[in-house]
Amino acid sequence: MARAMFEYTKVILKKVSFNSELFCRELEKSLQRLLPFEIQELTIWLKQFTANKPELFVCFNLINK
Repeated sequence: MARAMFEYTKVILKKVSFNSELFCRELEKSLQRLLPFEIQELTIWLKQFTANKPELFVCFNLINK
């Protein structure tokens, strides 16, 4: 079940990546839902996904809290 939530989170983040505000909001929700090791995986995925999307870099502050 937990793995499904991780994959669902990635789908949602991809869909809202056109808007940095929505992206940050969904990222914040996912950080509350996911397990610690999944957050680490999500961080790696985010670095790859946002490599060419500098407008989404501001959301990395949420992970470092």
